[in-house]
Amino acid sequence: MSDSKRFTRRRFLGTSLATGAALTLAAPAFVRGRGLNEKLNIATIGTGGMGGEDLSSLAGENIVALCDVDENTLNRAAGRFPKAKKYFDFRKMLENEEKQIDAVQVSTPDHIHAPASVMAMKMGKHCFCQKPLAHDVTEARTMAKLAAEKKLATQMGTQIHAGDNYRRVVEIVQSGAIGPVREVVVWCGKDWGGGRHGKAEAPPKHLHWDLWLGPAAERPYEPGVYHPQEWRRWWDFGTGTLGDMACHLMDLPFWALGLKHPLSVEAEGQPVDPDTTPTGMKVTLEFPARGGAPSGSPPVKFTWSDGNRTPKQVAGHDVPFMGVMFIGEKGQMFADYGGYRLYPDEQFKGFRPPPQTIPASIGHYAEWIRACKEGTPTTCNFGYSGALSEAVLLGNVAYRVGKKFQWDAENLKAVNCPQADQYLRREYRQGWTL
Repeated sequence: MSDSKRFTRRRFLGTSLATGAALTLAAPAFVRGRGLNEKLNIATIGTGGMGGEDLSSLAGENIVALCDVDENTLNRAAGRFPKAKKYFDFRKMLENEEKQIDAVQVSTPDHIHAPASVMAMKMGKHCFCQKPLAHDVTEARTMAKLAAEKKLATQMGTQIHAGDNYRRVVEIVQSGAIGPVREVVVWCGKDWGGGRHGKAEAPPKHLHWDLWLGPAAERPYEPGVYHPQEWRRWWDFGTGTLGDMACHLMDLPFWALGLKHPLSVEAEGQPVDPDTTPTGMKVTLEFPARGGAPSGSPPVKFTWSDGNRTPKQVAGHDVPFMGVMFIGEKGQMFADYGGYRLYPDEQFKGFRPPPQTIPASIGHYAEWIRACKEGTPTTCNFGYSGALSEAVLLGNVAYRVGKKFQWDAENLKAVNCPQADQYLRREYRQGWTL
């Protein structure tokens, strides 16, 4: 196989979602009297980077309020949406604009995802949130539970779920072409580890540093160390390569195999740094048999590797920069964002995929907008994406505690591993709540 190109999320924009595990939504939570041709009033939290891309995809609706802690970034967005009100603090924006807002877009660093989304959902606002859904496991469960209770239209920003290739892979795996799958290997050579401190300085006048820190512990501003892009390397703000990429790649086997909560989790990597994420890590999750799951339901051994821990070969096959390998009883299947391949080659020579059963969707963002207006389901709703995010984030927990643990998903407890509690939920700084 030829090397895959490096992934950029901008390649996803304009793609769509289709059918799959969905949360049933009831009419009372939806915007009354709105047809698809009428516009939603959307407030956005985070307007730079991916937030700017999300804004572009939602620009056909009414962008009524903009929030960003960086005044330069906020002003650039305001130039595109001059009628929108500007805020630096999302809490004030939601309080002041509560009666006007229908839905909220959250495109911030990971540590702000849950506080912003939960506040909006408690007000009954539909929510689009970037991946991973939350910074820690308890936050992710809280978001999924709240979205269900409030019967809200929700969507996590895993745009590749919309691609036609993912649909075809799911159909092939679920058809039984490679037999029951007992092992999945997922990897990504990207590296968001090893943050380094710089010289502490007063923050620039355009940056509201205390608001950028949000619920995280107070610390001085260091130019280029955290803001605007390096925050993924720091435990207080990001979730490393695993949090950045696994929601995209692990999504495919979660969808195809009907996975949800693991029974056990363990991880290995370089010695743990208390402040920064690793330059490479391998996570192993054991999933139980699923009654009625597609393509049989045997237990699944699931491994994730990133950075300098990524394999050069999987199941005897040379592999590119990133991908997914399904290892079935009748064969193997490699897949990435743009294609797939079945092994052994001779066995699958002339292979014809099963008839298409998962239809194309109207678009990743359009699906969420329609759900807000009509109550139709979304594929990456917080019920589905919350469980996916929990599994992803558990890998970081296992790495940081340095031991394998059994996972009690119902009670959010690492069995016989009390030291995991500090990583399953975090204390918020005074003035910040979930």
